[in-house]
Amino acid sequence: MKGLPVSDTNQNNGTPNGQKGPIIPKSANEALRPERVPDPPKRSRKARSQMVIFLNFLMTLVVFVIVLAIIGTYYAISAYQSPGPLTTNTNFIVRSGAGLAEISSRLEASNIISDARIFRYLTATHLHNGETLRSGEYEIKAGASMKDIMELLKSGKSILYSVTLPEGLTVRQIFNKLQADPVLEGDLPSALPPEGSLEPNTYKFTRGAKRTEIIDQMKAAQEKLVDEIWDKRDPSLPLTNKQDLVTLASIVEKETGLADERAHVASVFLNRLGKGMRLQSDPTVIYGLFGGDGKPADRPIYQSDLKKETAYNTYIVRGLPPTPIANPGKDALDAVANPWKTQDLYFVADGTGGHVFAATLEDHNANVKRWRKLVAEKGEDPSAIAVDGQPDDSGAAAAPASGTQQKKKTN
Repeated sequence: MKGLPVSDTNQNNGTPNGQKGPIIPKSANEALRPERVPDPPKRSRKARSQMVIFLNFLMTLVVFVIVLAIIGTYYAISAYQSPGPLTTNTNFIVRSGAGLAEISSRLEASNIISDARIFRYLTATHLHNGETLRSGEYEIKAGASMKDIMELLKSGKSILYSVTLPEGLTVRQIFNKLQADPVLEGDLPSALPPEGSLEPNTYKFTRGAKRTEIIDQMKAAQEKLVDEIWDKRDPSLPLTNKQDLVTLASIVEKETGLADERAHVASVFLNRLGKGMRLQSDPTVIYGLFGGDGKPADRPIYQSDLKKETAYNTYIVRGLPPTPIANPGKDALDAVANPWKTQDLYFVADGTGGHVFAATLEDHNANVKRWRKLVAEKGEDPSAIAVDGQPDDSGAAAAPASGTQQKKKTN
């Protein structure tokens, strides 16, 4: 007869580790019931402490990085806004097409900023919607911060240079002045613009501007100015077109440098044109002899010069010369467009930089006599110099209606 099942515990006497004990019989149901699986062994305290240490390390690292970033950002912003190392004002050129990295490096190399990286990255945060630092030459003040420099270069307020081209210069003389300017760049046009087509003025430009740009500005300005003055001219003028206005204004410009005389001088020439008299203007003789280069400063106008035949010698030709003889300014153009209303036909230098005017030949000759006396008192020979612009005094006196007696130029 088979015996009842017994448990291991009974076999081992109910003691762990195989210790023997009394055998306890089990019923059939108890024998068929699954035995309880023992729990897995618990992690050791040592293993749990390593995970905690790792997580703590990661947390500490994150906090350290955040703190470091905050400190670095504060330092960068502070350096960006603090006075820079520059001890004196200096000029800095941003070339056309230069990027932020190049500009930053050059600023640091020039000891204008202390850190190119800070300038580069913080400046980038101030540029939006395609903005850039603009090319040009800038004056950077001593102690300027990186933020100050960024705002200056972003604004485009670069240094402005200027070239002054006074009234009465010929086109060639204007070209010579522009060619000699050390800041302007590029070649001048190969062909000279027409005489009288450039407006005398002071023109501002930035470093790198082209000489042709200045010429284009002058041409556009003169064309606009002449159009405006021509539209407001005295309708009784004996001038048929704008070219005549510019030509006569160029003669007035060369005859006198006094603003309050221009309209008076213009009236003399217009009166002579109205009477069919020759203009007899010394500056037209000079232009016919020397062209756009101008007369040497130490070269006087001789009586013999007045007899030399050129297209511009208004002692010989009647009416206006074929072209202007210089580039007149606004005042001379205004003077011709709206001259004084006088009967004067003559004028001569008064010895003080101005002129004395006369309506009759008799008065004019008296004025010429006084001027010749002043010339003689200075030790000069008035007979050799065209004092009053007359090729032949005696001949002129005999034929006053022809207009051969007139006034004297001051150039």
